[in-house]
Order: sequence, then C-alpha cells, then structure tokens
Amino acid sequence: MPHTANSATPPVLRLDGLRKAYGVGTPLEVEVLHGIDLTLHGGEFAALIGPSGSGKSTLLNLIGLLDTPTAGEIHVQGRPTVALSDSERTALRGRTLGFVFQFHHLINAFSVLENVMMPALLGGAPRDAATRNRALELLDAVGLAVHAHKRPTELSGGQQQRVAIARALMIRPPILLADEPTGNLDSHSADEVFALFRRFNQTFGCAVLLVTHDPRIAARCDRVLEMLDGRLVADRSHKAQA
Repeated sequence: MPHTANSATPPVLRLDGLRKAYGVGTPLEVEVLHGIDLTLHGGEFAALIGPSGSGKSTLLNLIGLLDTPTAGEIHVQGRPTVALSDSERTALRGRTLGFVFQFHHLINAFSVLENVMMPALLGGAPRDAATRNRALELLDAVGLAVHAHKRPTELSGGQQQRVAIARALMIRPPILLADEPTGNLDSHSADEVFALFRRFNQTFGCAVLLVTHDPRIAARCDRVLEMLDGRLVADRSHKAQA
C-alpha cells in the first residue's frame, strides 16, 4: 500500500533556527543561512528550489550532517544532532540518510553491484548472500540487474544515476536527499529518474527532499520550498502534476 505523509506522526526532520556563517570571527565573516525553520514528515516529497547562491546546497549539506551549523538545531528522527561527535554523526548519517547527487560518485574500481552494496558494508553489514540479494533486488527495481557485474563506466549517464539511487536506498533510509539528481540528464532520463524517486517514496515511505532548478520536476512534487538569499521565502503544498 502506498505510504503517504502524516503530519500526526513525529517528523523525520526538524530544523530550528538554522544559521550558517563562514569566516566566523574574522573581518570576512558572512552568514549564508539566516534562521531556517523546517519540518519534514515521513512520506513527504518536497522540492527545494531557488536561484544559484540562495543557500540550497549549504542547507542540504547541513541536513545531511556533512557540515555543522553556526547556530540552531537539526533533529533527525527526533534526535538533536548538533552536539554529536563526528563518529556519532557519521553513524547516524549511515543509518538514516540516503544521498543522490548530480554527479553520481560511483566507484569505477568496483562493479555496479558492489557500488550498491557499499553503504550496507560501510555500516557493518556482512558481505553475505542476504546483502548481495538486497542489492540485486534494488538493481532489479531500477531496471539494471542485468548490468550488475559491469563497471559503472560501461553504463549511460541515466543508468549510472539509477545505480546511485539504488545505492542510496540500500539502507532503507527514512530520509532521501537529492541534490540536482536530474541536472546532467536529458528530459527522458530525468523523467525516469524522477519516477524512481516517486516510486520508492510511495513504496517505502521515505521522505524525499530534492534540490532542483527544473520547474517541471518541482511541479511534480507535493511540496515546494523556495529559498532566496539564505532564507526560506515560500512553502507551498499542492497536488503534484502527473
């Protein structure tokens, strides 16, 4: 049964007064995020839009626990994260967050199957039949099981991005973060990749936060968050276009 967002459930992500500055304490100090408040529930499918330089990637890096804010708090599944140690932050990220980037960052020294298995192996899962079969199931779900033993460089750009999605879903993350995942793809491949995000969002109930410059993609999301000059200036929920 498709999973839908439920505002009655605890949020999977909550940002409280998030600020980020660079060069703190120097004459060159500049604040790029100015007090971001945001709540995301399980099953939500949201686009994050805004012009270049508005702070979208900075915000995504903070949500992904790849960087720490100057002020404010990031709650992931109800857990405050700002005071966590690097090792605690890494462990939490490995359990709860899936990432898909514009550049897929597949490792060409490994097969497609090994790339998909990587998050589970890094999280301590054994290199056994169960882990391997889970990765194969995900490759099958993205239509690439037949290419499991190829190197990433033997696949097209759209196929490589689908491998990256399978890899991000290997840990069944409650939150899936995507930074311009269709930015390097033609419109047909972009539509296929978006359809995969939507399918996994509905099947697994993972919340999706997708940074995009493509108005076609944003219009197909259930919620659109708009940034301008380091602030969230709009938060619109609507019935997504098919």
